[in-house]
Order: sequence, then structure tokens, then C-alpha cells
Amino acid sequence: MSGSNDYDAFAEAYAAEGERNITNAYYTMPAMVALAGEVAGLRVLDAGCGVGPLMALLREKGAEVSGFDASAGMIALARRRLGDDVDLQVAALGERLPYSDASFDVVVSALVLHYLQDWGPALGELHRVLRPGGRLVVAVQHPFVDYATQDPRPDYHATTSWTEEWTFGGQSYPMTFWRRPLHAMTDAFTAAGFRLVTIAEPQPDPAAEELFPEDFHDFSTRMTFLFFVLEVPA
Repeated sequence: MSGSNDYDAFAEAYAAEGERNITNAYYTMPAMVALAGEVAGLRVLDAGCGVGPLMALLREKGAEVSGFDASAGMIALARRRLGDDVDLQVAALGERLPYSDASFDVVVSALVLHYLQDWGPALGELHRVLRPGGRLVVAVQHPFVDYATQDPRPDYHATTSWTEEWTFGGQSYPMTFWRRPLHAMTDAFTAAGFRLVTIAEPQPDPAAEELFPEDFHDFSTRMTFLFFVLEVPA
């Protein structure tokens, strides 16, 4: 990987930061685990697993976990974390996935879809690998945030990209994301064959209030990410 969204270039630093910040450790990951529900004894796939923190949490709850990520560096760190016996593969969301049809009970995908301009191929593959009655849990950038904070305000109804700089170890890395309106998200889910079960805007883990008082207030009172629970009709 090179250019924008080059996770290989900062995998180690990203992993270290993600272990302790409020965004991942006290907001996104707890919310994903809660929305995934009871997973003991179920086959769970993490689509865009990064270094594996969500897989680790779900395995603790009794799930049989598999994961993939487009970054080989991230997968190497996930393997170090989870062990060589865990099914981890380098694969890109939006391309053909190396799994059989209907082979998972649950798929989780935290903060990955918003890197894609077209959600159709990615959602089609996630639908394919889920069994009938299986569920998909997704977290994405909240579609309202940009339109409330950016100046000039972007066209809410357009699917457009923006790039921001992430900094690790004093070096900046460009990260490109795609914004789309809420109706485009739900239309993409239903077009792929999913049934919308839940739209959630969760609160952060209460344990974060003492650790990150200012950030906790922001996460408790402002829009951050939007979470969906979807189901493959039985």
C-alpha cells in the first residue's frame, strides 16, 4: 500500500494509540460488542479487523473469530496479539472474500465502510458469507457531522470524499474518507439484501469519564459515529 490510507506505514503506532484512546477503547469497541449481542459458540468475522482488538473482545465472549484486513502490517500485529491458530487473512473489503457462502453467524465491521466510495460490492460479499438469519454490525462516520461542522458546508445529498491528516511519531499520513447521506447508507443496505434492525448512537463507556473527562463530555453530547445492526432474512 502507498499514498492515502497507508495503514502499513503506521501500524505499530496506530495499534499503541488505539489501545488507550477514548475513541476506540471506550467508545467504538464497547458499542460494537454490545450490539453484536450473544456470540458464544458463534462464528464471527471481523471485516477490516485492524490489529484485532474487537476480535479479542468477541473471543473473550466465546465467539469463534476470523478476521481480514487490507493491511498486511495490521494482520501481522493481529496475529501477534491473537495467536497463530486464529484465522487471519489479508483481503480487501469490496473484493471477493476468501470465505465460503453462509459460513458466518455474525459479521462486524467497525469504521471501515466509510473508506469506500461504492458500498455495493462490499455489502454483497458480507451478505454472501453470512448465513440466513445472520447479522451484520457496522460502525461508520456519522453522516451529519461534516454538515454541521465544516465550512463551507458540503452537499449533504452527494457522495463525496475528503482527506485529513493523521499524525503518528511526528509524521503526517493522508487519510481519505467518503461521506454519503443517511438515506444512501440505508438504501445500500437494503439493496444488498439486508434488513435494518437497529440504528444506534451509543454513549461511551462510563469508565472513560474519570480517565478522559473533557473527551467524555464531547462523546456524550455530540455526534460521533453511527452504528447499524442488519440481518440477512432467514
